Amino acid sequence: MLNVVTPDEALNMLAREFGALLTPPEPCPLNSARGRVLAEDVLAREFVPGFDRSAVDGYAVLASDTFGCGEATPALLRLAGAVEMGQAPGFALCPGECAAIPTGGRLPEGADAVVMLEYAEDYGGGLIGLVKSVAPGTGVVFKGDDVRPGAAVFSEGRRLRGMDIGALAALGVTAPSVRSRPRAAVLSTGDELVSPSTSPGPGEVRDVNGPMLCALLEKMGAEPDFLGIVVDTEEALESALTRASINSDLIVLSGGSSAGARDAVSRVIERRGRLLFHGLAMRPGKPAMLGEMGGKPIFGLPGHPAAAYFTARLLVMAHVRSLLGVTEPSRTVSARLAADLAANDGRELFCGVRLFYDSGELWAEPVRTKSGLISALAASDGILRVPRDCEGLHRGAQVSIELEGGD
Repeated sequence: MLNVVTPDEALNMLAREFGALLTPPEPCPLNSARGRVLAEDVLAREFVPGFDRSAVDGYAVLASDTFGCGEATPALLRLAGAVEMGQAPGFALCPGECAAIPTGGRLPEGADAVVMLEYAEDYGGGLIGLVKSVAPGTGVVFKGDDVRPGAAVFSEGRRLRGMDIGALAALGVTAPSVRSRPRAAVLSTGDELVSPSTSPGPGEVRDVNGPMLCALLEKMGAEPDFLGIVVDTEEALESALTRASINSDLIVLSGGSSAGARDAVSRVIERRGRLLFHGLAMRPGKPAMLGEMGGKPIFGLPGHPAAAYFTARLLVMAHVRSLLGVTEPSRTVSARLAADLAANDGRELFCGVRLFYDSGELWAEPVRTKSGLISALAASDGILRVPRDCEGLHRGAQVSIELEGGD
């Protein structure tokens, strides 16, 4: 008989038993760091930018030389020179002088503003007319405007995005310290399973969970290692779990549908380690279990693909985030429910939804599918969770949707 716990109780148990574990830090080349999680704070060691530079194409000036100028009374300044990109100007500006400067060019000494090219006219003979007055700082990015030495740019636990890679490059950080990827052993169990490359015989089905869970783990930031399909015998399961525990940080096992298969898994876990719970008050996903062997968690997921996906997204994702020290929240959006949704059988309902806009509002259409089916769920944009004490939701209800792709 299952000893059922709620999803929140399962997450609390997972945190209590394994929450102190973190994967070790390692340096990562910058061009491979997108999606990796920082193992330490990143502090600036220098000014960014490292010099005052122009934000526009135009003329570097002393702002006071432009006060009061206009179309009828342009400010007349002598051209002192032109700034070259990538070089420090070999001259300084005196009152009454200006310098041609491109976007990103270094301001010459004495300049404190830049007039855009559109408001200047070259009269020839080194004489430039300006028809727009500017205040000090106009058109200028000053030294340290972006970052100053000692400033905390990124915090430990941040998952690096493409724009973050650019910021690290600007800081000269070429190999940030990141958490090593958790090693996840993945097993599929079931006498009826065959490889996706095989044509199923009578009563056989292709293994969906192995590839699906490996892809999900990789998206989470783990390093999955698929160890194959295991038949539903205690001897085979014990051998596979022992092998899986050697070089992994966690084990993810999806159960077969043969009679007694799940009992066999629980008996092996109890014999070789501890069974922390067996039964989850969620739909789909009730047969899920959590065990421990050699200090490592074993996630026993249902064999039905949709149920395996939802329980993995709930439990395995939480543990991988914990191992990596990830601090950012999951991405959620608010939407209106597009159809009535029944619930309340004592279990928290996890339902895939498709998102769409209608009359400027975001709507969530529940994906109606059985737990053994995956194709309809693959069209989901996010997940709606309905509390176990809720009798259901009516069309038009405001709901919170956990977006896919947030991790």
